[in-house]
Amino acid sequence: MSLRSFARIDAWSLRTKLISCSIVWLVLISGLHGWLNVNWVAVFNDYLSPMKRRIVVGYIPVTCQLTCPVTDYISKYSENGEMYLPRMFQGFPELKEALISNKIQAAFIVAPMAIALAAQGVPIKVVYLGHRNGSAVVVSKDGPIENFGQLRGKTIAIPSRFSDERLLLFRAMRAYGMAPDSIKMVEMAPPDVSGALEAGAIDAFVMGEPFPSQAEMGGYGRILFYADKYWPNYMSCILVARSDLIDKRPEVVQVLVDGIARSGLWLDQSRPHRVYAADFVGRYYYNQKPELLRWALTKPMSRIRYNLLEPEKADFDEVRDMMIETGVLNKKIPFSAYTDLQFADHATIETAWKYEPGEAVAK
Repeated sequence: MSLRSFARIDAWSLRTKLISCSIVWLVLISGLHGWLNVNWVAVFNDYLSPMKRRIVVGYIPVTCQLTCPVTDYISKYSENGEMYLPRMFQGFPELKEALISNKIQAAFIVAPMAIALAAQGVPIKVVYLGHRNGSAVVVSKDGPIENFGQLRGKTIAIPSRFSDERLLLFRAMRAYGMAPDSIKMVEMAPPDVSGALEAGAIDAFVMGEPFPSQAEMGGYGRILFYADKYWPNYMSCILVARSDLIDKRPEVVQVLVDGIARSGLWLDQSRPHRVYAADFVGRYYYNQKPELLRWALTKPMSRIRYNLLEPEKADFDEVRDMMIETGVLNKKIPFSAYTDLQFADHATIETAWKYEPGEAVAK
């Protein structure tokens, strides 16, 4: 065999080895990526029988739904492991459709939306609240607006016509003796409001946290007032579960509500807990800067409250009546038609998670 033939064989052998090594490396990296970053429980969940699946809980990245990722994170360190599969949405329309189509079995949504869906015959029940307070009216930092009355004739962004923030504006207008059409309300996605305020496209916005904090941190927004100034014990997001889930797997719903209740108590237990939650929720769930959530959760802590979250008839009746008064509901649906209080009643005996940052076990 000639030297040229040997050279060809050696070149072919080297090429084969390089290709083989590349394939092995690709398989190794892909396997490592899958092991580290893919939630295999979620991947295979749909293949389990309905009674064995983990339920999927929908949320959007706002502080009134913070107990959802907090519960998921802390429960992974508990003896029983994670309780459910959290799924983040960017807005309420997509979340609502996923709930209706049973792609998710429970979700955090705003109270007026829950009432409206129930009035339309969507089979859901309110089982708990997300938090209290946590929304604010924000105006330009260096602008002339000093009180709500000066917003007469101005443009204010709201998250949705089915939002508590919209109803908050009507309560403030009532307090100032203003007609319902005294201000112009425009619906705007929460992530867009800070930029719109900075650009002067709107005169103010009313949103839940962390968007008021985002405007404050950016140096162009100023809190005109917090929700509880005109609406004591203001509630925003609430937790709903599909009625078929409640009927078939009430024990799963109870575990969910218990976990949410415990997370709320844990968040209100200390400032370090909120700082730690801002870090892991911002990084691993919300894709937001931890310092933004830290600001929203601690400056001051009283701007958001995660206790006394049992659904109260008086609160929901007030929301329902204001919805009728402001034209987004056409019938007086009774409280009992869209709530199931058995889970909240049991959750009142729960205590905060026993878990501190860095610990390997949660109880």
